[in-house]
Amino acid sequence: MAKGCISDSEASQYHDTGFVLAKGFYDAGEIDLLKRAAKEDRALDQHSFSRNDGEGGNVRLSLWNHPGDTVYGMFARCESIVDSATKLLKDEVYHYHSKMIMKDARVGGAWTWHQDYGYWYQNGVLFPNLTSVFIAVDPATIANGCMQVIPYSHNLGRIEHVLKGDQAGADMERVTEILKRLPLVYVEMEPGDALFFHSNLLHRSDQNTSENPRWSMICCYNAKSNDPYKESHHPRYTPLVKVPDSAIKEAGSRRFGADDSAWMNVASDESAAVLAEKL
Repeated sequence: MAKGCISDSEASQYHDTGFVLAKGFYDAGEIDLLKRAAKEDRALDQHSFSRNDGEGGNVRLSLWNHPGDTVYGMFARCESIVDSATKLLKDEVYHYHSKMIMKDARVGGAWTWHQDYGYWYQNGVLFPNLTSVFIAVDPATIANGCMQVIPYSHNLGRIEHVLKGDQAGADMERVTEILKRLPLVYVEMEPGDALFFHSNLLHRSDQNTSENPRWSMICCYNAKSNDPYKESHHPRYTPLVKVPDSAIKEAGSRRFGADDSAWMNVASDESAAVLAEKL
């Protein structure tokens, strides 16, 4: 079962460096359910989108705003991850959105240097008091394009972002100078590990040129007090119904049916619709 809320020392590391890696956050049984659901789910595959990475590759992903009652929703709503996000943001949290990043073997594209708040700033979110949780579905290694982060870069504030391919990336002149003063860390992960990172942390990943896929699920949370001042394609404050960690395996034991794919419907999910329009 998921290991519970992150510790005080892990929270301290997060606030100091901008990220913390929680090893074995989900157990082998839980992550196996997520992996099988993601790789066998036709709705997830049919509603995935491809984005040009500006380096000759493409990133494939599926994105949704509301977690629902599928195994994906149970991962995003379980008490371990919600309590951890609450501890980090020091406020009630709500689900801002989740996505499945499908970095397939030999063809998975790169993500350019960016801050998540560089995107979300445009959505009427006034403070960078949001957190993302990167859940490794497959092993993430340097060879298959694991996450790269710049520790302490969350203290730099929001950096201007410019379009690169289909992605908005941080101003590279500034990033180049930042890397002369701050370290670069490759975050290698095992399935079930969870990387919590600040919305202003600079991060990227390389293309996957290996023979091994690197799929991951990213759950993003906003603080209730940081409710956007205007409507956008991501939701304003919506109460999050937390579930016990045991709900993951209970949901995973159910067969996916037609009703389970409704949460992935582009017609009813504004973020998925906006993404589709841009591609």
